[in-house]
Amino acid sequence: MGKKKAGAAGPATPAIAALAAAGAEFTTHAYEHDPAHPSYGQEAAQKMGVRPEQVFKTLVADVDGVLTVAVVPVSGSLDLKALAAAVGAKRAAMADPALAERTTGYVLGGISPLGQRRALRTVVDASAAQHPTICVSAGRRGLEVELAPATLATLTSAVLAPIAR
Repeated sequence: MGKKKAGAAGPATPAIAALAAAGAEFTTHAYEHDPAHPSYGQEAAQKMGVRPEQVFKTLVADVDGVLTVAVVPVSGSLDLKALAAAVGAKRAAMADPALAERTTGYVLGGISPLGQRRALRTVVDASAAQHPTICVSAGRRGLEVELAPATLATLTSAVLAPIAR
């Protein structure tokens, strides 16, 4: 993977600021976002030259009335039943996009599991643990942050569970 120093991609986002404040090890990756691309996550993997299994998308779901972040590989999709089960709930559905943006403080395609306006309960797909590092949104389209899965789990108080299919 090509490495860029933190801050080299422009002004810090809340996600990058949270990582820096925590003293976490991370690397930022910036690329030119194409608004016509059909998939933010697949675009990130392609433009960074990273396997899609190592690039994770951040989705916001309504799980029994509680907004919950699901972090899953861009190569797969979120299993809503598995997400509900991972947090001991009965049902899950994708959250309203406008509500997800207002609650996290990020725009769709740039929602990061880190540095959210209101920290949400987070579940990271268990496959993340198979990689020394993974990439997640750094808080805006065209900007990713690479970090150890354990660092992400610690900073978001995440549960690791098999939530992708």
